Amino acid sequence: MSERTGRVDDDTTEAPAPLPVLHVPEDGVPHVVTDEHELDEVADAIAAGEGPVAIDAERASGYRYGQRAYLVQLKREGSGLWLIDPIALPDLTPVAEAIGDAEWILHAATQDLACLAEVGLRPRQLFDTELAGRLLGLPRVGLAAVLEHYLGISLAKEHSAVDWSTRPLPEPWLRYAALDVEVLGELRNLMGADLWEQGKSEWAREEFEALLNWTPQVRPEPWRRTSGINKVRTRRGLAVVRELWETRDGIAAERDISPGRLIPDPVLIEIALSEPHTPADLPRNRAVARYQRQWLAAVRRGNDLPEARLPDRTLPSEGPPPAKTWPEKNPVAAARLAATRAQLTAFAEEHTIPVENVCSPEPLRRVVWTPPRQRTTEAFAAALAEHGVRSWQREIVAPMLARAFAASSTE
Repeated sequence: MSERTGRVDDDTTEAPAPLPVLHVPEDGVPHVVTDEHELDEVADAIAAGEGPVAIDAERASGYRYGQRAYLVQLKREGSGLWLIDPIALPDLTPVAEAIGDAEWILHAATQDLACLAEVGLRPRQLFDTELAGRLLGLPRVGLAAVLEHYLGISLAKEHSAVDWSTRPLPEPWLRYAALDVEVLGELRNLMGADLWEQGKSEWAREEFEALLNWTPQVRPEPWRRTSGINKVRTRRGLAVVRELWETRDGIAAERDISPGRLIPDPVLIEIALSEPHTPADLPRNRAVARYQRQWLAAVRRGNDLPEARLPDRTLPSEGPPPAKTWPEKNPVAAARLAATRAQLTAFAEEHTIPVENVCSPEPLRRVVWTPPRQRTTEAFAAALAEHGVRSWQREIVAPMLARAFAASSTE
């Protein structure tokens, strides 16, 4: 029988009963704080509490432009559970000051850190339950799955993709949002105990500490990620896609609407491929018709661009070539990479952790392709550090690299 869930683990028994569903927070669903005076009350309550603070944010991805927070949820022992409207209250520094050095508990921290920072909330220490789940080797690390594993409860997720910019927010949505932080404290304690038992507490500490300085990755030339762009075969066509993408982005920002909701990527590609000259040449679409002059102007700009300013088919890469080409380009490096990966895979299986959490593929490829002059464990550790590999990871991977290079040099 599972100690945490009370369920029988014998496969020969009947199917277990459905898990109990967490329907409402223990103290009910609080109202949404929208007043500055009440925000001071929240700060006082948080400051008077003890222990870590469970925190979450809801965005309107797919509906609004950008990734701003439209609801912030907090819970702390002795402080209660609070829901705050960051649109009505865009400066939550009083809450940040009340939290002080206390640990944050988040699930999938990288999804929320940026939007929380926009309203003045920045952690000084944190515990990420999703990342902890990865380090512990859980097969599924979504919040609902982790709660099922540790607490034996089910968490309904039917409102995860709603438009959180809606005002007023419906009570069922608020109930869903409150439940996201209701039991994070209990969950954190159980996961912390497992990390300790598996000898992974230091790994987790370094990973969580690295998140304190995390910032969203700014992709170069984001228009290249337009879905269906592989259908565009010429540099001139890519220039048109770029102009259309930037035009759509500007309109979406002005209207505060998700670019894909304004016009989906396939329609953008359709415009580029059809090479329209008049409104009649454009696809039939309400947003296309509304901004037809802008789309046609974007197409003209792309077509009028001088040859020297046309975008390349692909972005130039500063790193090594794709690993699949290594056997032909550099068979020795390919063998060294394969040997290191084999050691990594064995380590990951033994310690029940995803390989990518032991070492990301990109820094490993870079170090193998351009190794340090000295092929010692210390030299490889220093090279990995230059690419942001954490200390605990370097202690594991650097000796693997040294062994792989030593083996290839004696063959």
